[in-house]
Amino acid sequence: MTTTQVDRRAILAAAVTVIAWASAFVAIRSAGTDYPPGALALGRLACGSVVLLAILAVRREGLPPRAAWPGILVSGVLWFGLYMVVLNWGERKVDAGTAAMLVNIGPILIALLGGWLLREGFPPRLFAGLAIAFGGAVVVGLATSGGGGSSLLGAALCVLAAVAYGCGVVAQKPALRHASALQVTTFGCVAGTVFCLPFSGQLVSHVPHASAAATLNMVYLGVVPTALAFTTWAYALARTSAGRLGATTYISPALVVVMSWLFLGEVPVVGALAGGLLCLVGVAVARSKPRAAASAPVPAPEPTATASPDTASPDTASPDTASPDAASPDAESAPEAEPVVPVRRP
Repeated sequence: MTTTQVDRRAILAAAVTVIAWASAFVAIRSAGTDYPPGALALGRLACGSVVLLAILAVRREGLPPRAAWPGILVSGVLWFGLYMVVLNWGERKVDAGTAAMLVNIGPILIALLGGWLLREGFPPRLFAGLAIAFGGAVVVGLATSGGGGSSLLGAALCVLAAVAYGCGVVAQKPALRHASALQVTTFGCVAGTVFCLPFSGQLVSHVPHASAAATLNMVYLGVVPTALAFTTWAYALARTSAGRLGATTYISPALVVVMSWLFLGEVPVVGALAGGLLCLVGVAVARSKPRAAASAPVPAPEPTATASPDTASPDTASPDTASPDAASPDAESAPEAEPVVPVRRP
């Protein structure tokens, strides 16, 4: 398989992830009305774990190597568990504009931590694109905000969600060197489910009273945005840098605007459209590669002349030792020639 084929598959996997995660925001609006944050996170992760374990059993991949477990457990607790709980909680305490500004620092943290801990460097184009896309995400959030109030607790929860997200992705990257994307996602999801078990009482008590639409949306969150999207994310992460892949997620705000229009009947305002366009431009800049510098012209090698037996001795080591009598009669009128590189004879 060529490098181009691998890159195209990684881009396709990232596209599936971004679309699925964008749809999650629409599904959370329905499920979140009947389920509290912890219960919703547990139900989502439990559904995802069941699907992933079934696929793992069918593929007979088994347990990941020991070297992969530290990254799996850290990403599972931080990203699958803590992130989902505090994000669901924080979004109920702050308005959309504040949530967009705080939660979307996650990709920036990924780029910073990836450049430092994963030695991916700090490409100027990446950070320029992140800045543009982050501004677009904030514009989308402000344009779609209902003007609700914000609390210090809600802001802290959104920042904690962004930090958990960034640290979880950076921890997951090394694990993918030792285990497959399916293994890393499956056991990360299981770790997140275990982390959320304290909310099992809430989940059990709310299921009988929740609407069918809310419960179906919770199941959808577990199957598509979790089981499918996190696996395609891991596949893409194993084949590209964490910083560039994190920047790709800034496409989600633009997709959320479109999906809310199609499925919820929310006609987007001009500010939301402009912010979505900024997000797309930022992602394009972040994922672009600098043009290869034009290679300097290589000077043509100087012609090598073989000394003639009539003008040089076989033992001649340098043109400086040649007799002036051996020069051509027209030497004075001829242009200065390139120095002759002598050839030693065996």
